Amino acid sequence: MASYARHIGLRYGFSPQRSRFASFVSFASLVGMMLGVASLITVLSVMNGFAGELRDRILALVPHLYIERSATRAADAPVVDADPDYLGVPGVVAAAPFARETVLLAGPYGQQGAVMIGMDPAAQGRVTELGQFLQRGRLEQLNEPFTVFVGSALGRSLGVAPGDELRVVLPRISTTPLGIFPRSRLLTIVGSFEVGAQQDGQLAYVSLDTAERLFGGRGVAGIQLRTSDLLTAEAVAQRLRPLLRDGEELRPWTQTQGSLFRAIRMEKLTVSCLLLGVVLVAAFSVVSTLVMAVTEKRRDIAVLRTMGASPGEIAQIFLTQGFGLSLIGVFLGAALGVALAVNIADLVTAIEGWFGQQLFDPQVYFISRLPARLAWADVAFVCSAASILSLLAAAYPAWRASRVAPAEVLRYE
Repeated sequence: MASYARHIGLRYGFSPQRSRFASFVSFASLVGMMLGVASLITVLSVMNGFAGELRDRILALVPHLYIERSATRAADAPVVDADPDYLGVPGVVAAAPFARETVLLAGPYGQQGAVMIGMDPAAQGRVTELGQFLQRGRLEQLNEPFTVFVGSALGRSLGVAPGDELRVVLPRISTTPLGIFPRSRLLTIVGSFEVGAQQDGQLAYVSLDTAERLFGGRGVAGIQLRTSDLLTAEAVAQRLRPLLRDGEELRPWTQTQGSLFRAIRMEKLTVSCLLLGVVLVAAFSVVSTLVMAVTEKRRDIAVLRTMGASPGEIAQIFLTQGFGLSLIGVFLGAALGVALAVNIADLVTAIEGWFGQQLFDPQVYFISRLPARLAWADVAFVCSAASILSLLAAAYPAWRASRVAPAEVLRYE
């Protein structure tokens, strides 16, 4: 007898003897909850996929930590592997020297600004994943003097390819008998890379020896560090700061690229709040379902009260009815959302085949398939939020049912 209230609530909610209109409203509430939960899970998975693509592509060429030197310190250029201070810090797994300068590149199709990075071809693979995104050439070819690797988009915009020569103009001047001219030099392109992100149109790589000759003997501008985990870069940076020398500055990747990923997280939060509105509307449809049920069952409520049912037990009956209906919608929505999130890429590909059009042109979006990464934490959050909203929505009609006065209802019976 202790569970009779839940038993009656389930019978009220799923009885086939209700009116057609009440059954339709209940079914609409269930479908609304299911679609709201499924859409929220799917959209969050797609946003996780885009964020993952950006992280994998953009951060593929970005070290986890930079230690940059001032111009006076750059002339020292110590050998990184002989300096155990940084490599001995817990969390630091690799280090490599680098030099960097903003230059102007000129090709047959025009001129474009770029960032030229001098690096050690043998050590660069330990701190970034540049070697995995090479289209043509090998990094060892940069050991030849005055050779360069360019991004694929940069090469297309300048009209150059591996084997061609490229003129680099540096922000320095050379004094000659004919006057003062900016320093420039022809470089031979020996390879190209493509990560499918903005770096393809902004970066060019040369060896440290070539960089020292081009940049006027400035030497190593700093050290690139790789940590054991990308997400722990900030914690490792805190351990490294006491070891910095005069003229050195530590910059984790969250400072150079963090604004982009903070914007993605803010966008995900905003979209989550907006789509929770869909779940909220479905939850409020439960209110209408229960209000109709209370109106239909006023006589039954009065009879139960006269038989000894307490107001709390009456409220529990309608809470069980509304919450049980919502839980079915949440469960079906979670199953549908997970299925869509896992198969959304294949579904979009099938739609492209049906209509004969490509939704994601890789030349424009750098991707050819809709990315999606299912996070079970998001699924748990969506299901919990939908369940709490449903419970809150069912509370008021249940309270109203508990306030029904048996004497007023049964006065003329």
